[in-house]
Amino acid sequence: MSSTTAGGSGRTGLRWPARVQAWRESLESPLTTYYLLLGVVSLLVGFGLVMVLSASMIVSLRENDSSFAIFLKQAGFAAVGALAMWWAARRSVTFWRRVAVPAFVVSLVLLALVLTPLGFGFQGNRNWLGLGPVSIQPSEIAKIGLVLGGALFLERKRELLGSLMHAVVPFLVPGVAVVLLLVMLGHDLGTAMVICGLAVAMLFAAGVRLRWFALGIGALVGLGLLAAQLSANRMQRIGIWLSPEQCAPGSQLYYDICRQPMHGRYALADGGWFGVSLGGSREKWGWLSEPYNDFIFAIIGEELGLLGTFAILGLLAGFALAGMRLVNRIDDFFVRVATAGIVAWILLQATINIGAVIGMLPVIGVPLPFVSAGGSSLVTTMVAVGILLSFARHEPGAAELAASRPSRLAGMARRLPLRRSSSS
Repeated sequence: MSSTTAGGSGRTGLRWPARVQAWRESLESPLTTYYLLLGVVSLLVGFGLVMVLSASMIVSLRENDSSFAIFLKQAGFAAVGALAMWWAARRSVTFWRRVAVPAFVVSLVLLALVLTPLGFGFQGNRNWLGLGPVSIQPSEIAKIGLVLGGALFLERKRELLGSLMHAVVPFLVPGVAVVLLLVMLGHDLGTAMVICGLAVAMLFAAGVRLRWFALGIGALVGLGLLAAQLSANRMQRIGIWLSPEQCAPGSQLYYDICRQPMHGRYALADGGWFGVSLGGSREKWGWLSEPYNDFIFAIIGEELGLLGTFAILGLLAGFALAGMRLVNRIDDFFVRVATAGIVAWILLQATINIGAVIGMLPVIGVPLPFVSAGGSSLVTTMVAVGILLSFARHEPGAAELAASRPSRLAGMARRLPLRRSSSS
């Protein structure tokens, strides 16, 4: 009896080291990056659909006589995005190299068309293009075009990256500069900031000398301040961010430009640790502007509390980890640079959005990736993730391991009948 117990405890004692070893091997698997990306993005999109439904019910009922109108539209975009992500994930790295230049050219053409009668504005930004019954945001497509085109250019100039004038400047001018000019002609400062960030990340991943970044970042800050001064609305938003006392209750700006950031913070404060329960938000009843779009993070904090916001931050951290794994584990220069651009794009956009909601940044107006309502943003970010999944499928050893999975599962199935239940 005692020997059996001892033997059992010994076997139990040996079980944990084996489990730790199995976990370690799974983390080192070439397919871990692929499944981590797929799982994190699927959770973010699913989380986003639930919160869009909750945050948009009041607006949907008021404007469409149906509480589900905005949610159903977003669910349709998510389905399109899932198909596009699946298609992109099945492409090869060679395919993305081949379409890099056409994608960049097409994105420039679409950005230019925004400035024609086909383009139209929304909330002060002229960044939409009407193509019959469909409306698209070319600046979102331009991010993919710039990532692919820029990665291909930097790969071809790889031997010249030590020269500022022969590689870095041609990448920035006319490449990035033309995209920024077209975006800023539509007054979309938020997208311009994201584009600058992804360009800097691509140059860093390409191995450009660090001393050049100080000069470049200084120039970008100067251009950003100039762009802000050209808009009275932007300067006013920066002013209330620097001097929040202007938004005190009863002040002249309280019910004007202060309304959105103040009620966003009220929502977060009301949520506390655990929230007021899913669907129980009070701010979405007309108090908070854009509750299902730019300020959906505030509704998450109000309904699900601090723990709900930590869940979003944890998923974004998982996305960052997957991107870092992909950059570190693949030797292909094009893949590394393009991956850095996509990951920087999504994480910087999330940082700008969340920073504006919690008051760390002025309100700029960019959606929270995968979570906020918006078709162009959701579909393009899911396509970008599809590109990352395509790259992850070509991680060394991933294809061989994926091909061996059916035989491994068949072997496990053959062993199952040998295991008997205690009742038999």
